[in-house]
Amino acid sequence: MVARDTWKKFERKVAKKLGGVRTPLSGSHSRHTSGDVIHDRFYVECKYRSRFAVVTLFDEVREKAKREGKIPILALKQKNRRGELVVLDLDDFVDLLEVNRCGGG
Repeated sequence: MVARDTWKKFERKVAKKLGGVRTPLSGSHSRHTSGDVIHDRFYVECKYRSRFAVVTLFDEVREKAKREGKIPILALKQKNRRGELVVLDLDDFVDLLEVNRCGGG
């Protein structure tokens, strides 16, 4: 079990980096519809766990990307499921948003 202050701190950090606000009582069983972070463009849920299998996969991608001086992105596709997922570091995501806002690329 994770201490309550630990995941709250994580939610506040994500909110700050994305320019949003942490949803009060987001961890309760309330019927909130704004996710863990209130944001004008994104619905954000924050999950704080001891381990995620995807992190091991991402670490491998990060090491290879580092050698080439590139931003690591892990694309995931589950068999017999529509759509794909993208995993990237939060700071890289924020940097990409800033480049997009400034019209660069």
